[in-house]
Amino acid sequence: LYVLVVLFRLWMGGTGIYFYEDKNFQGRSYECSSDCPELSSHFSRCNSIRVEDGAWVVYERPHYMGYQYVLMRGEYPHYQSWNGFSDTIRSCRLIRHTSGRHRIRIYERPDFSGQMMEFSEDLANLQDRWRYRHVHSSHVQDGVWVFYEQPNYRGRQYLLGKGEYRRHADWGALHPSVGSIRRVVDF
Repeated sequence: LYVLVVLFRLWMGGTGIYFYEDKNFQGRSYECSSDCPELSSHFSRCNSIRVEDGAWVVYERPHYMGYQYVLMRGEYPHYQSWNGFSDTIRSCRLIRHTSGRHRIRIYERPDFSGQMMEFSEDLANLQDRWRYRHVHSSHVQDGVWVFYEQPNYRGRQYLLGKGEYRRHADWGALHPSVGSIRRVVDF
């Protein structure tokens, strides 16, 4: 059985996500293939990450708390490359998705009131299509989405799965600023 697992991993090209203590994939490393609520016993700092398989959300605090960063397949040679504020990563979760479609509605006011627009594509600058500076509520109808505080996928990130978000606090934001939105498509 072990041989089959190893062969499957080699064939797939990876098993998940790799954390490195130093920049450019150097230093002590840790491999993770499933949700992990506590990573501090495996490494003291995280300065680079390689995502071999799937899409992941990593958190600066244990038990899926604190700033969150959504990472898709690829290499992140330093923490600034995932828009990190520091070299602290303490938990991670594999993003699960069942549909190939993506559809989200955003609203001008809380509780799905005011102006509404529906999107099914990424928007690097939300104000190109949405005349307001804020999004106060949202309904994810299909897919998994990321809200970014600033345009061009910068600033704090908020992961939104299928469901209703009556207020910006429901997706974890302290204020309703949304500058860009992106679909999570790499599973």
